[in-house]
Amino acid sequence: MAKTAFLGLGVMGYPMAGHLEAAGHSVTVWNRTEAKARKWGAEHQGDAAETPAEAADGADFIFLCLGDDPDVRVVFDALEPSLGSGMVIVDHTTASAGLARDLYARSAAQGAAFIDAPISGGQAGAENGQLTIMCGGDAAAFARAEPIMDAYGKRMTLIGESGAGQLAKSVNQICIAGIVQGLAEGLHFADQAGLDIDKVIEAIGGGAAQSWQMDNRWETMRDGHYEHGFAVDWMRKDLRITLETARTTGASLPLTAMVDQYYADIQAMGGNRWDTSSLLARMGRSKD
Repeated sequence: MAKTAFLGLGVMGYPMAGHLEAAGHSVTVWNRTEAKARKWGAEHQGDAAETPAEAADGADFIFLCLGDDPDVRVVFDALEPSLGSGMVIVDHTTASAGLARDLYARSAAQGAAFIDAPISGGQAGAENGQLTIMCGGDAAAFARAEPIMDAYGKRMTLIGESGAGQLAKSVNQICIAGIVQGLAEGLHFADQAGLDIDKVIEAIGGGAAQSWQMDNRWETMRDGHYEHGFAVDWMRKDLRITLETARTTGASLPLTAMVDQYYADIQAMGGNRWDTSSLLARMGRSKD
C-alpha cells in the first residue's frame, strides 16, 4: 500500500480521499478550511496536516483536487520544497493544459513526476468510486498511479503527453454542454406542445436520443429540481478554460460559446450552484 497525500476536500476530493483510505493506503489530507480536514481525519482515522508541505512530506503520491489554476499554483508553490525523487503528483483539478505543462516541468526539476488527471462523473461518481479519469504525462508515472487511482476510478486513460488530460476534459465538457442544451430544448418543446413528458421519454429513451443526461436528469428537469450535481459556476469555469484554449488553437466552438452564455443567464437568475441541467429553467420551466 502507498503513502499518499490528498490536498483539497471539496465535494469530489472528500470522498475520493476516503476511497484511498478504504483501499488500505496511508492518507494524510489537507484542506484550505482546516476544520474540514480535521473532520475527514476523525471519520477515516487518518491524519490531517496544517499545510500542503506537511501533508506531502514523505508521500509516494500527492493528489490535488482544487478549484482553478490560481488555486493549484498556490498549493503547488507551497508543496514544491517537499518534492523529491520518485514522487508522483496527480492533479485531479480541471485546469488549463498550460498550467499542467508548467507543473510537469517544475516537478521534473525536483525529480518528481506530474500527471494532469481531470475527472468526470460528478459528486455521485466520486462518492461511488466510479470516476472517469483523463490523464496526461509519462507512461511510467501513469503506470504507477493507475492502481492507486483505481480506488475511486472506473476508467483511467492515458491520453498523451502532459496537458493532454486537461484538453480531453475540455472535449468532455464541450460534449456535455451540447447534450444538456439539446435535452433542455427537447423537454421544453414537449411541454409547450402539451405532450406527456414521461411518455415521450419512455418512447425515445431507448433510441438514438438516449444519453447519460437523459437517463439521469430528465425527471429532475421536469420537476424543476436543480439542488444537486455539477454546479453551473464550475461548468462556466471549465468552459472558460475551453474557450480560451480554442482561441489559441483556432478551434471553432460556436455552440459551446452559446451555451456558456446561457449558463451566464442561469447565474443571473441566482442559479450559481444549480446543476448544469438547469438550462431548462431559463426557457420558462421554473425551478420549484
